[in-house]
Amino acid sequence: MVRPTQLLHSSRPSVAVRPAATVLLLRDSTDPARPGVEVLMTRRSMTASFAPGAYVFPGGGIDAADAAAHAIATRRPTQSDLHLTQAIAAIRESFEELGVLLAHRADGSPVDDSDIATLDRQAPFAEQCHARGLTLDGAGVFVLAHWITDRDLPRRFDVPFLVARMPEGQAPVADDAEQFEPCWVRPVDALERHKAGGFFIIFPTIRTLERLQAYASVQAVLQACAENDQPLWTSCPRAGLTRGAESRHMEHEAPFGELAMVCPDGQIVHSLDWQHEQPVQLLKNVQRLTAPNPGYMTGPGTNSYIVGDPASGHVVIDPGPDEPEHIERLWRATGGRINAIVCTHSHPDHSPGAPRLQALCTDAGLARPPILGLPSAATARENSRFSPERTLADGEQIVLVGQSGEGMVSHTLEVLHTPGHAANHLCLALVEDGLLFTGDHILNGSTTVIDPPDGNMGAYLDSLDKLDAACERHCIEFILPAHGHVLGDLRRTEGNPSAPVDGGARAAIAQLKAHRLKREAKVAQALQALPEGSADDWVKLAYDDVPERLWPVAKRSLMAHVERIQSLGGFNL
Repeated sequence: MVRPTQLLHSSRPSVAVRPAATVLLLRDSTDPARPGVEVLMTRRSMTASFAPGAYVFPGGGIDAADAAAHAIATRRPTQSDLHLTQAIAAIRESFEELGVLLAHRADGSPVDDSDIATLDRQAPFAEQCHARGLTLDGAGVFVLAHWITDRDLPRRFDVPFLVARMPEGQAPVADDAEQFEPCWVRPVDALERHKAGGFFIIFPTIRTLERLQAYASVQAVLQACAENDQPLWTSCPRAGLTRGAESRHMEHEAPFGELAMVCPDGQIVHSLDWQHEQPVQLLKNVQRLTAPNPGYMTGPGTNSYIVGDPASGHVVIDPGPDEPEHIERLWRATGGRINAIVCTHSHPDHSPGAPRLQALCTDAGLARPPILGLPSAATARENSRFSPERTLADGEQIVLVGQSGEGMVSHTLEVLHTPGHAANHLCLALVEDGLLFTGDHILNGSTTVIDPPDGNMGAYLDSLDKLDAACERHCIEFILPAHGHVLGDLRRTEGNPSAPVDGGARAAIAQLKAHRLKREAKVAQALQALPEGSADDWVKLAYDDVPERLWPVAKRSLMAHVERIQSLGGFNL
């Protein structure tokens, strides 16, 4: 894990989370012209301590009486005690805030407004229901999602977003104290009204509505939730700055890992904007300068990384294309003190800038940094030829050592030979801080192209296994790719409950490998369906979920899959 001494921002304790529950009461639209699911929402008081004025789903804190009311509630065989308690809390909050009661009488018939009229919304809820022989419909309440309030907020909740079908014959009536203006709305309409500025909703509500709009009916929602009786997703969002304004991101979104690394305690200070004029400080000992070569294959541009500090000197990883202004910015960011220049591979957006950067050092009368890496193989394309001044060995360590105010500080980069994207590809593990610089082997936002003959799918997948082993060995949590934001998250702890158990780096590698194997299965199916076909025929079937404009590039990786399938004896051309 990242050393606390290398973090840019002082640690701070986050506010303790409080258990709560909220429920999405759903009904099917009766308007043939506007089909789909409708959800009941209300507006919070403008004086509320959390999300004032926002349109929300009914809900609130869980109390001891909810856990004690299991005896008067139905439950599913797969429904845990915790989920039943949360369901009871949601049923209670729906009644107290909106006068909606998910319950039935002793004879099994559903309650109606006449039963509700006998209950006091201010009096103890479970006791009243028990006294009147009412049973709460806990079995009909399912967990849709699990949200943990963002770390930066002064009030935080650990809250399941539950779903239930709205009882027939009941009409919501807001308490006009905490909730106002109950309304039925389709998710798509709520999102459009919010975007237009007339329907304020907060981030978890937005993301929940975005996912809910994919379902055609209430039954489809309930079936999806009942399949495993677990949340369909869990999230504790993180926030950064985009164009100067706060922007929040879930775990699967591209900026999340970078925010987790730079601001682990949730400070909203890190800019997520891509820019090329100056380096972005990620840690005290890691800077990223993105080359001004954005494009179809490079995304926002090639990331050059600077590892080290003024006391230890620096290693520059992937100086990028031979772009004079970019190379000069790299040189200035290091103060000219560069101990080594490492190229992860020989492709033209990674290695050509190395000689110019080296020359800037020598022209200034400074030590001449060696250019390190692996020489390109005979299979490399003509524009990808590269010969380092010294060949790095697999497992070799590049060590920077310096004296700081806190004593001797070291930064150790371990070399990992990872062929697949290119035969001479390597990655680097920053051992002391649990970071992995992956070049083009792992990217954020896309999968790398495997282009035979220099690219090889079998070698690529084996290299993923090698990187996974390195992550386990060095407790690596974050991946720093050559294109895109940092990937990963901290390991799961009490304060970081939404993270993967094994840490985000290993989870990202496992997800990437599963994606590649799933794609390979589609390639195999395409070969079986069209054994006399061509790459143009197969790509239409194997990459039918990819925009057609990307098929020319996808064909390269497709042929790498074909090679691997053949090597495993699965298909003969």
